[in-house]
Amino acid sequence: MDRNTFTGLFLIMIILAGGVFFMRPSEAEIKREKQVQDSIKNAGLKKPVTTPQPAVETVKTVDTAALKGPFGANITGTEQTTVLENEDLKITFSNLGGKIQAVEVKNQKTYGNKPVVLFDGNQNKFGLNLNIGGKNINTNDLYFTATKTGNGVTMRANYSADKTIDFIYTVPANSYNVDFNINLNGLNQVIQGNNVSLNWETTLLQQEKDAKKEQEHSGPYFKYTEETPDHLDLHKDEKKELTEGKIEWFSFKQHFFSAVLIPSVPFEKGNLEVKILTQPGQIKWYGANMQLPFNQLAAQNYNFKFYFGTNKFSVLKDQGHEIEKQVDLGYWPLKYINRFVVLPVFNFLEGFNWGYGLIILVLTILLKLAMSPLTYKSYVSMAKMRVLKPEMDEIKAKVGEDNPTLLQQEYLKLYKQVGVNPIGGCLPMLLQLPFVMAFFFFFPNLFELRGESFLWMKDLSTYDNFINFGFNVPFIGDHLSLMCILMTISTLIYTYFNNQISGATGQMKYIGYIMPIIFLGVLNSYPSGLNYYYFLANMLTFLQQFIIRKMVNDDKIHAILQENKAKPKVEKKKTGFQARLEEYMRQQQQQANQKKK
Repeated sequence: MDRNTFTGLFLIMIILAGGVFFMRPSEAEIKREKQVQDSIKNAGLKKPVTTPQPAVETVKTVDTAALKGPFGANITGTEQTTVLENEDLKITFSNLGGKIQAVEVKNQKTYGNKPVVLFDGNQNKFGLNLNIGGKNINTNDLYFTATKTGNGVTMRANYSADKTIDFIYTVPANSYNVDFNINLNGLNQVIQGNNVSLNWETTLLQQEKDAKKEQEHSGPYFKYTEETPDHLDLHKDEKKELTEGKIEWFSFKQHFFSAVLIPSVPFEKGNLEVKILTQPGQIKWYGANMQLPFNQLAAQNYNFKFYFGTNKFSVLKDQGHEIEKQVDLGYWPLKYINRFVVLPVFNFLEGFNWGYGLIILVLTILLKLAMSPLTYKSYVSMAKMRVLKPEMDEIKAKVGEDNPTLLQQEYLKLYKQVGVNPIGGCLPMLLQLPFVMAFFFFFPNLFELRGESFLWMKDLSTYDNFINFGFNVPFIGDHLSLMCILMTISTLIYTYFNNQISGATGQMKYIGYIMPIIFLGVLNSYPSGLNYYYFLANMLTFLQQFIIRKMVNDDKIHAILQENKAKPKVEKKKTGFQARLEEYMRQQQQQANQKKK
């Protein structure tokens, strides 16, 4: 490997290391995470359990005048709940606010093997803000009358005998959806202003093993009409005003589950807010305020659809509205590789009903087979550079190392004579790099791996803590993943054999060992499914190189190069890049000669 090849590889490693450096958490985030982990440990790593409480008469001081005001009869009451469920959801409704109080996603378990409850209790607030008689009325504070009919429930609050607010919920069979209608009956002449504000605030509960990773993959998403979905900052508190267009939907997304609200008529404008929580068992607090159009000349009805369910790509895609783009498949071009290459192949392999460990193995084999022409070309290019090394050493001895410009010129002449591209081994590797990086986003966001075990790995969607330290170790964390260790060892072995193939010497021989050590710390807390893939990729690369080594004969390569060297050279027209490069090197040589004088 010559200096140009080394420089290219070194720059690649700098870019990767730089990415790791700039994506590292801030001091505030580290401090916040330490508080979370300490709290979890003190709580015995147990998620708070909500104990059902009997209906209790709310005791509060109420102004007598308020009882005679708007919705006076609904200011006090007894909180009661109504439950509707289908094959996929169990929804608990509260007459206090007429809202959805809790959502359980059936057939899913938390990492602690408890039911997946997205939110619960009075920390979930939902309702309309109405301007009536110069007073702000929030329906979240009113006691509605619940009427259950079949698979639906109607919550009603009475302003007067002929003026009511109806919240109508319907839970279809075999669905993650809840249909939601708001009817403002006879209130068009009572409500003031030209809009109605819908407010939703909730605290999302921890579902996964690693609270930090769950926070990093959770955030409010939204979509302007005719635009691509976007999200708030995933790593810090943020409040965003949504005023750049009408809002097609918004969601409170967790790592593997989402709560989405889709209006039949887009929201006029609004704002979203997110706060990172440090209490054990809680991930983030989300808040949304959305403006609904309001016309005082006619009765106002609003239709919505809730989605409470998994972040499985195919399920979200079936919802329409590009909600599936909440699943982070990486940046350009990585997301296109994952969306149109990796995901279809993965879904195809799922159809065989194999275990996910076997699916990842077959997926890796298929990728390696597809990349094998590039791997072969890279190996042959490095073999050419290896057999040329004795001649390059002779040139170095003749020219000396004190004149690097002239040395490079002589190297280039040799490459030209024998017909070798010095970066021919790097280009095929660079072409494979996007596929390697694409899996860095694919596996951590793949719902299908959640809760799936393989060998000693209990859950392929999170790390396997083979060793628990009980305290944080710098660079590593509070655990050590066995699959990550195997991946690192295989990468170090791959680097060793790659050095043998390329003929690297000196410092270049050892520089390749740095990145595997860095990735040990980076990937130690990443999903075991991802580390398993990288481990398999390394092992299959060993097999590929063994087969290619049997196919490639260094003596034959050397003979071909010498034959090329002996052929009469036909002067080809130089490209603009070649001309500029030669001119640059000529100027460098002139400057070096002047310094000697």
